[in-house]
Amino acid sequence: MSNTQFTPRRSCLYMPASNPRALEKAKTLPADTIIFDLEDAVAPEAKEEARKLACAALQSGEYGSRELVVRINSMDTPWFAQDLRQACLSQANAVLVPKILTADDIIQITDFMEDQDASLDIQLWAMIEMPEAIINLPQIAALASQRRLTTFVMGFNDLAKEMKAEHDRAIFAPVMIQAVIAARAYGLNILDSVYNDFSDPAGLERECLEARNVGFDGKTLIHPAQIETANRIFAPSAEKITEALAIIKAFKNPINAGKGAIVVDGKMTELLHLKQAKQTVALAEAIAAARH
Repeated sequence: MSNTQFTPRRSCLYMPASNPRALEKAKTLPADTIIFDLEDAVAPEAKEEARKLACAALQSGEYGSRELVVRINSMDTPWFAQDLRQACLSQANAVLVPKILTADDIIQITDFMEDQDASLDIQLWAMIEMPEAIINLPQIAALASQRRLTTFVMGFNDLAKEMKAEHDRAIFAPVMIQAVIAARAYGLNILDSVYNDFSDPAGLERECLEARNVGFDGKTLIHPAQIETANRIFAPSAEKITEALAIIKAFKNPINAGKGAIVVDGKMTELLHLKQAKQTVALAEAIAAARH
């Protein structure tokens, strides 16, 4: 599998695959990732047509450098197998599977993907939206080293429903931290859940800042109006990039050769800070290279 660590995923926009106008509009939007949705946004009677439209969009070559993902229907539905098969064969960058429960789900799904064509460079993204998945986070994440799993996508709408809880963001703070820890322990990317009120930019900004500060790579979105905020907040700031470049330059200085800790701009700076600086610069370069 290709290394996706520095692929920008600041803004990952769900688009209903049953809506041709939405699919056409997505070609012009500055989202890092377009998620063609076959699940929540599509009525049962429109599932088959939505799949055909999504596959045609994937094969069109008209979405530029955007990462293209298909959210298929869950394993317990009659559409799952054909959704997964067609997504694998239609040049999607990734398949997003909802309602993952256990590590065994990941194994079954990736075995199915291998059966389609083991040479396909397609990732598996897992929706983390069920109570059982939260309990099993470490076991699920651990499969990243041997399976196609690259990304966790949080789904707090469904999790609140399954918990019979009010959709209060505050109650998910422990889950957010737990999920980020599991993801980082095994080298996974992780995306925050959607913000439902697309007419409330201030609320979206608060959630993006919270998610960024906890360690998320980006946010899933439900409306094009949310893209700019997510792109801005999840991108490294100019100040952070300048600081990262200074750290890299300082460690390259021959006078610091072999040192594990040096002083940069008056701050004690260790090799872990050098690693973080290189990650910051790599992400900034990837964002610049992927201008849509």
